[in-house]
Amino acid sequence: MSSTEQLLAAVLEDIVGDRFGRYSKYIIQDRAIPDVRDGLKPVQRRILYAMYDAGNTPDKPYRKSAKTVGDVMGNYHPHGDSSIYEGMVRMAQPWKMAHTLVDGHGNWGSIDDDPPAAMRYTEARLSKIALEMLRDIEKRTVPFKDNFDNTAKEPVVLPARFPNLLVNGVSGISSGFATEIPTHNLREVIDACILMIGKPDVTLEEVMTVMKGPDFPTGGIIMGKDGILDAYRSGKGRMYVRGKTAIEETRGGKQQIVVTEIPYGIVKSKLVLAMENVRLEKKVEGIAEVRDESGRNGLRIVIELKKDADAQGILAYLFKKTDLQIAYNFNMVAIVNRAPRQLGVLDMLRAYLAHQKEVVTHRSQYELEKAEDRAHVLEGLVKALNILDEVIETIKRSKNRQDAQKNLMSEYGFTERQADAILTLQLYRLTNLEITTLEKEHKETLKTIAYLRGILSNESKLMGVIQDELTEIRDKYSIDRRSEIQEEVEELKVNLEVMVPAEDVIVALTAEGYIKRTSKLSFTRSGGEVESTGMKEGDYLRTLLEVNTIENLLIFTKQGQYFLLPVHQVPEFKWKDNGTAIVNVIPLVKDDKIVSVIPVKDVAEQGKSLVFVTKRGQVKRTELKDYATNRSTGIAACKLADGDEVIHVQLSNGTKDVLLITKLGMSIRFKEDEVNAMGRVSAGVKGIQLREDDEVISSLWVDGDEGEILVISDLGYAKRSLLLDYLLQGRGGKGLFTFEFKEGKRVKPNGNGLIEAFRVTEELRFSAILNSGAQAVFSSEAAPIEDRKAIGKQVVPVEKGDSISDVVVLPAKL
Repeated sequence: MSSTEQLLAAVLEDIVGDRFGRYSKYIIQDRAIPDVRDGLKPVQRRILYAMYDAGNTPDKPYRKSAKTVGDVMGNYHPHGDSSIYEGMVRMAQPWKMAHTLVDGHGNWGSIDDDPPAAMRYTEARLSKIALEMLRDIEKRTVPFKDNFDNTAKEPVVLPARFPNLLVNGVSGISSGFATEIPTHNLREVIDACILMIGKPDVTLEEVMTVMKGPDFPTGGIIMGKDGILDAYRSGKGRMYVRGKTAIEETRGGKQQIVVTEIPYGIVKSKLVLAMENVRLEKKVEGIAEVRDESGRNGLRIVIELKKDADAQGILAYLFKKTDLQIAYNFNMVAIVNRAPRQLGVLDMLRAYLAHQKEVVTHRSQYELEKAEDRAHVLEGLVKALNILDEVIETIKRSKNRQDAQKNLMSEYGFTERQADAILTLQLYRLTNLEITTLEKEHKETLKTIAYLRGILSNESKLMGVIQDELTEIRDKYSIDRRSEIQEEVEELKVNLEVMVPAEDVIVALTAEGYIKRTSKLSFTRSGGEVESTGMKEGDYLRTLLEVNTIENLLIFTKQGQYFLLPVHQVPEFKWKDNGTAIVNVIPLVKDDKIVSVIPVKDVAEQGKSLVFVTKRGQVKRTELKDYATNRSTGIAACKLADGDEVIHVQLSNGTKDVLLITKLGMSIRFKEDEVNAMGRVSAGVKGIQLREDDEVISSLWVDGDEGEILVISDLGYAKRSLLLDYLLQGRGGKGLFTFEFKEGKRVKPNGNGLIEAFRVTEELRFSAILNSGAQAVFSSEAAPIEDRKAIGKQVVPVEKGDSISDVVVLPAKL
């Protein structure tokens, strides 16, 4: 280190903070966020001014874009040429701007996101309406500042004789701020300005009677008046934009969906690709072909449908799952007094009108100065012409021009400006006709002065001028509204039938938790026998359902959780395959176990309820619609006390009786409607009063007195009792005996507890699963019909030390 070198210690955080602060200030103020007055970002303003300054106007031939970009970069915008050209391209694209400010000639890109040709190939000039943005700029209407190298002047803001910020909108992202202002209809925005001029304290609701909402150059349907109102009030809000579609009939009884307008900002080619992917991936049944038929006659996308396809359902799916409908989020941020602010529409209109007051005031002051100067000159000329001979004599005897000017001032009282004008007067102006013309011009100039002074001294006259000029622009450039506005947001309901082909299938769930969905065809090809299904060794079928792919499965667990699983989401396997573990399909926790699987087509169906029975004898009834959900995770279905668990869930219409059977041979029958409907996560009410060591092992839904109740113990003893013998009782009692256990040292035991109970109205076949892993099949006919309080008969041989762990009904042939 040299002795002359000095180092200053600095904290890195302070340095980075300072530099980033300066950078943020720059990109907020001078790059990404528009000025509230003219609605332009700096690069856009510089492009328009450079084209105007170079005479690149609508009445002149097109010029190479590269020349304009070079002028902007060299004089005003010392950044990359690509950012300048991109800004120029956006202002020339009619699908992005409500009124293009650049009139482009050549390839300027497309709504399919095709890039524009390089700037050396394209040509441009200002559009006619762009001249309204720059009108009167030479009359000191706006302040100018030095450019980046102090070699030229550039405008701080443009006069903007129409409200460009709302008309053309803007989108931008800067450090800590973003802005998203939609395009609007020129006629409506100017009408809103005129309304505010006439009534400065106008309400937002009154403004919205003339300015109903955004108006996009790509058309479409805007939904959600409340969202627009929120955005117009606060600067933030949400609305929905959907494409314009129609369903048309074609030959052969088929239909097709035709899209003629798409949401603003959406790339058409990507939208068509997304629709084609829906067809290829068969997310929706019924789409035959997707074609883009857009051309010179406008945008046209055709979705050809198969015969008998649900056109409305497919269209609803496309609205929901593709960019044919989008959510548009307002974030109306603009620069106000060099700082970013979130603005409502009233604030924007007031800021624009305040800018116009300044513009017209400055213009009037400029024109007044010019008029007063001209009136002063004319006054001198008229006076000189009245004493023409004396003036000529004075000039003739003067030594030179300077002496003549001095003599005119001293002898006749002319000012220096008047004397100079007299000396430059051409001889033909001395004719009688020209003298009359000068006098007439003098009178007209005095009228102009009075008019301009009236504008400057009377605000109502000033606002009247602004109104007249806005009206002129409105009448000259306004176009009809292109976007349709709907007050309400249409709720999109996509029927499952649209997304999934309806097919009758078989869903099998085993005791060890393996699940599969099998087509009827695969079942038939495998022999058509339930027993031939594939399973792991020692596993057995717990649930077998004949369902349709458009149905849902409500899966309930012993810990009081439930899952809603659409049938079509159950993995498909051949009938002889094992299937997949249920944990691969739903997030079932390790210690939990499925107790009931209920197929339902419409979870929101009225008049249906779910009845829960727990091991500790609690019964709860809740309306089915309370279990409607879009979540795929486990949801609480029932509140449980410590040590309790759900043993069974049944779908019911509330008209039957509930019969509870306990492990120690007790039973109770009561009307289901004794259990009032309650909330989804409630705990329920007491169904049966249990002994301390007892628990409910089965719940049956019965009606009338037909049939028998079969019970079986852990040692294989079973018996049937007439349903007639199970008298109707009140809920919550101790109940009646349904089985008697043999006791004593010399007596062969018939069981330690009941395992399962079934209602039998015809012969059923059962499979008993033993703890040893063995399985034994028996018929309901093997169990004798006895009194409720009977010891039963052994129908399943059980070895010493072994016992039955589960009994399931073997399904009849499918």
